[in-house]
Amino acid sequence: MADWLAALDRRAELRAKAGLTRRLRPRAADDGVVDLAGNDYLGLAGHPEVTAAATRALSAYGLGATGSRLVRGSTHTHHTLEDALADWLGAERALVFSSGYLANLGAVRGLVQPRTLLVSDAHNHASLIDGCRISGAETLVTPHADVAAVAAALAAAPGRPAVVVTESVFSVDGDLAPLARLHAVAREHGALLLVDDAHALGVVGPHGAGGVAAAGLAGQPDVVVTATLSKALGGAGGVVAGPAAFVRHLVETGRTFIFDTALPPAVAAGVQVAVGLARAGDPLRAELADRAALAVRRLRAAGLGVSVPDAAVVSVTAPGPEAATAWAADCRDRGVAVGCFRPPSTPDSRSRLRLTIGAGVPRWDFERALEVIVEVAP
Repeated sequence: MADWLAALDRRAELRAKAGLTRRLRPRAADDGVVDLAGNDYLGLAGHPEVTAAATRALSAYGLGATGSRLVRGSTHTHHTLEDALADWLGAERALVFSSGYLANLGAVRGLVQPRTLLVSDAHNHASLIDGCRISGAETLVTPHADVAAVAAALAAAPGRPAVVVTESVFSVDGDLAPLARLHAVAREHGALLLVDDAHALGVVGPHGAGGVAAAGLAGQPDVVVTATLSKALGGAGGVVAGPAAFVRHLVETGRTFIFDTALPPAVAAGVQVAVGLARAGDPLRAELADRAALAVRRLRAAGLGVSVPDAAVVSVTAPGPEAATAWAADCRDRGVAVGCFRPPSTPDSRSRLRLTIGAGVPRWDFERALEVIVEVAP
């Protein structure tokens, strides 16, 4: 009976030797750490208007939704949030899920029909990868941002339904997918385009409407958009937006929607206010762009390998997983939180620190954090 536990211990030892141990580290609300690891891009998680709206809904509805959306979990707050998201994204309809992960699983599965081919970018997030796997459809992984490879994959499957699956801003290096060209290739071959806009929503595009809107594809009938509500909007949950017929299909058949307890109404109410603030947040987006450019200049001047960010994610190359872990720990000891990405979480087996730029971090603290990263670099 204990053999399986011993096997788990052995696997943990192997991960530790490879520098791949992961630990949960609880934080206090007022820990004083400069946060370059979280995803609160616009600083809305603690915005007084957002928290006030959440507090009112918490008093009205209680802590949880008490049921799935199709039972008792749908409130007026959920529906008004969906209307606001659809309007912002330029989509016919939007559907809110309890997490961005479940939104992606549901969207991929909902687009699959018999004989569907999924063409997935090699750098896609785990939720898209898992969505492809769970769907049971044949999946072809193409090199990162390689439009020609996508075109070749679609051309080799004439007559088959197909879906091109990509992020807009990729979560590891922060680069923007060539969405307009991907859409043109998909349309030429009668395929659909599914875009995870998680790291672009609120950060790029007209009024922060995301990468799909920035590419001029908002509202296209062959484009489906997903996003999390936990990044620039500072809350939790996920959304799928697109043609009304597809949203209806998800309501009636989507397992990750039907069988999951709804997003708490208090979170939905806070996110709805955050949507309005994000739409009006052009000055915040300008500040994010300025800070991202500053980070690249300072880190490169120190001889570090840094990605060129298209949004608010900056990737800094580390020599290896152990060095990345030690680097992140040294930053934390100096009061700076940074992301630490190592295999298998990275699509290219490279380890790196990931810095997420947040407008809510005081400018002086942000610049000091960059100095710390340079000072403790391996």
